[in-house]
Amino acid sequence: MLLNKYLPRIEFDSYEDFKQNYRLNIPDDFNFGFDIVDEWAKQEPEKKALVWCDDHEEEKTFTFTDISRLSNQAANYFLSLGIRKGTVVMLILRRRWEYWVCAVALHKIGAILIPGSLQLAKKDLIYRGNSAKIHTMICVDDPYVLEQVDEAQPSVPSIQHKIVIGPAREGWHSFHDEVAAFSTEFARPTGAAATTAKDTMIVYFTSGTTGDPKMVQHDYTHPLGHIVTAKYWQQVQENKLHMSVSDSGWAKFGWGKIYGQWICGAVIFAYDMDKFVPTHLLQKMQDYKLTTFCAPPTMYRFMLQEDVASYDLSSIENFATAGEPLNPEVFYRWKELTGKEIREGFGQTEGTVLLANFPWIDPKPGSTGKPSPLYDIVLQKDDGTLTADGEQGVLVMQNLNKSYPTGLFVGYYQNPEMTKEILGQGSYCPHDVFMRDSDGYFWFVGRNDDVIKCSGYRIGPFEVESALIEHPAVLECAITAAPDPIRGQVVKATVVLTKGYTPSDALTKELQNHVKHTTAPYKYPRIIEYVDELPKTLGGKIKRAQIRKEDENNQNK
Repeated sequence: MLLNKYLPRIEFDSYEDFKQNYRLNIPDDFNFGFDIVDEWAKQEPEKKALVWCDDHEEEKTFTFTDISRLSNQAANYFLSLGIRKGTVVMLILRRRWEYWVCAVALHKIGAILIPGSLQLAKKDLIYRGNSAKIHTMICVDDPYVLEQVDEAQPSVPSIQHKIVIGPAREGWHSFHDEVAAFSTEFARPTGAAATTAKDTMIVYFTSGTTGDPKMVQHDYTHPLGHIVTAKYWQQVQENKLHMSVSDSGWAKFGWGKIYGQWICGAVIFAYDMDKFVPTHLLQKMQDYKLTTFCAPPTMYRFMLQEDVASYDLSSIENFATAGEPLNPEVFYRWKELTGKEIREGFGQTEGTVLLANFPWIDPKPGSTGKPSPLYDIVLQKDDGTLTADGEQGVLVMQNLNKSYPTGLFVGYYQNPEMTKEILGQGSYCPHDVFMRDSDGYFWFVGRNDDVIKCSGYRIGPFEVESALIEHPAVLECAITAAPDPIRGQVVKATVVLTKGYTPSDALTKELQNHVKHTTAPYKYPRIIEYVDELPKTLGGKIKRAQIRKEDENNQNK
């Protein structure tokens, strides 16, 4: 079992034991491609790595030996294009199985991988291409994606090659046609071409909810940080199927669909859906008899609009969620229908899971759980002092100079000034507001910018959202501060209704009264706006800042 090589101790007696005694062994030359994928192929040649399917009755199963050989061919092909250690390559591959092959190949070479979303437009690609000096684009055969890349290329002089997972076309190489000609052997580079644990492995562009996306830089130790994510939060099991629902363009893919899972020897189940249809996902969960499953809260909410009880999900031993806070109502309804709790986790593109409901913890609905052993996490007030239990404060990872957490980003790519500003004081603050209770559980309040200050009260949006979501009429909602000439700010709810409900003054009054009776009355939304959908980032997070900005603009007209 590979895990023993990196964890001197795997089993723990309690959360306290886990927090105090979790340790990692990190080789100076750790490389995920060679030390995990190739090593599994050597130890257990027939060990399954990936089960992949799509909406068109296509299905493929890959062993680690398959991934090893295919990635070697891809690495040799990439070298022929001039891709070397430090070369920047963007992948826009949705959930195509080729993503895993290309990612492992790039890791073996030492190239810098940048995942990209299917929804990136021309302007997004120009910004990313020039910011990161992208050398090669590898894209899914999608008309929109190829068109946007073609239109962006003249404005991005660094792009030398474009590769498509499909037939060759003008300006594009065919991945499969080209790769087939190359050897399945690829020797581990030595000397200056070899990677070290401190080299840059992957760069994620943030969602950009509050400005231009930043380039979050991770080194080759990053996959080892995700052992906690996979084994102790998602609770993946060796040789069993794990599914995390995520497009390959986002850090959540790295959290749940490759690194920690393969280190633990789990089999990744990938469903390359054309679009999210709750009943289709439930059917896959049932038919493939998954053992562990992770999805954003939004997907649980939409699945709960269907007849969940009619699907046999009994094979799934652990449900997990992250990305947005999990409303208690969703937790209770899912447990009622499946008999299983949903274990919430919290983290960022900048790190691995920071807080989670680990195996020794009984989840409290609405709580993100307790800190990962990798991080020294505290809550601070505005004056820098630590909060007492029950007080709100911003989450801070401290003592970075003493022991830098494995998996935490090492800076912002090509931006040493911002890196020094954010990390130079030996701590990192992601500007998320939490409250810690007397049992040590953390409760998400909201982004610092999202906390509403109304008539002297500080109101966290998540608590009000959770109250509203309990009402059967509310499918999704976003709580924001709307400007008010008397109170300064008032609570506003932007609401997506469930099927069968229509906006009305009577419904607005009913929802307001519901919140008054569910939480403190002063927190009720004085304004309710009904919309067909909420504005979201490409990664699926609600853009509360956009709602606030639109309200401010409307007030100033």
